[in-house]
Amino acid sequence: MLSQETIDIVKSTVPILEKRGTEITSHFYKRMFSNHPELLNIFNHANQQKGRQQTALANAVLAAAKHIDELEAILPAVKLIAHKHRSLGIKPEQYPIVGENLLAAIKEVLGDAATDEILSAWEEAYQEIANVFIKVEKELYEEAENQKGGFRDFKEFEIIKKVPESSLITSFYLKPKDGSPVPSYLPGQYITIRLRIPGEKYLFNRQYSLSCGPFHDYFRISVKKEADHEPYGKVSVYLHEQAKEGDVIEVSAPAGEFVLNKEETNPVAMISGGVGITPMMSMLETLARENSKREVTFIHAARNEKARAFSDEVDRHMSRLKNGKSYIAYSSKENESTVCDHLGHIDKEFLQRVLPKNSICYVCGPVPFMQSVIQHLTDIGISAENVRYEFFGPALQLEVKAM
Repeated sequence: MLSQETIDIVKSTVPILEKRGTEITSHFYKRMFSNHPELLNIFNHANQQKGRQQTALANAVLAAAKHIDELEAILPAVKLIAHKHRSLGIKPEQYPIVGENLLAAIKEVLGDAATDEILSAWEEAYQEIANVFIKVEKELYEEAENQKGGFRDFKEFEIIKKVPESSLITSFYLKPKDGSPVPSYLPGQYITIRLRIPGEKYLFNRQYSLSCGPFHDYFRISVKKEADHEPYGKVSVYLHEQAKEGDVIEVSAPAGEFVLNKEETNPVAMISGGVGITPMMSMLETLARENSKREVTFIHAARNEKARAFSDEVDRHMSRLKNGKSYIAYSSKENESTVCDHLGHIDKEFLQRVLPKNSICYVCGPVPFMQSVIQHLTDIGISAENVRYEFFGPALQLEVKAM
């Protein structure tokens, strides 16, 4: 339990964290990786280079400072991050390393403004915050392990099939090398794959949504080739161009909070852009397999018909739903004769026309796509609690104006 004095001191640092939080976290990562380069085997190098991890951590530290006297208020964010940590194999013994380097970064960036009193209060607060994460992650590790086919950290899986889905996306079917069953999972969850790429010093970790429902004896991930977007492309290019059937990769147990709530009865909409379709495929297959009576609206936006993935599979699942409708939107068409439901970016008028007002909407895709779609959903009266979304990479804040 933190003293009131510690709480007051930590809260007093909120203004400086708002101004210089990302500066502190950027220095923190440089310092920590310099002192502990082995941690580069865990962290996503691309997110580091793009500054996304630094921004996400700065947001998390700021939220913790604001709510240090009521950490339960940030428990949903803690659980989201804890799922990622469990999926990456973060261990309790790594938290002191983070704490030591974070406190040092605060001192080195803020100089004399970081008094002994402030550093002492933050040291105490950090331990409290770390304990919350460690407790939640312990529960997640146990949950992942204590089920049929479950396992704790990483496990070797074989690529049993590699299937192109579009000009950009290829699916990889994965089965445990030891012949054991795959654990079940919730539609919408993801796995982490860990690769050693020839010529690279450190391991690469990437999180990919499972793109089929939990009804099979394999996992399936569907990966977009990011050849034009350095540094993101290193893993996806390796998978597309070098990984082959029979190869073995390491995989973590499924994780994630962006999941289909099967208890709800409202109309449900899945709205995806590009490779954001992957968790929606798992949700759609689940609804189809279980013969859901809900109104189901499936909306997918693709660059063009060549970039569109899973068209036949979507049609097959939709045919099993009595109250299902699917729509395709293209930014442009390769062929003038191609039929689509909307040409151009998805807009407010289109969503207003096809969505029931009380829909629960799941949204996934590139950040600009999600910002636009979520704004449109807000504008047409879909309530905030009925809009669920998933980011690829560290969680970033979406700025959406109220009506």
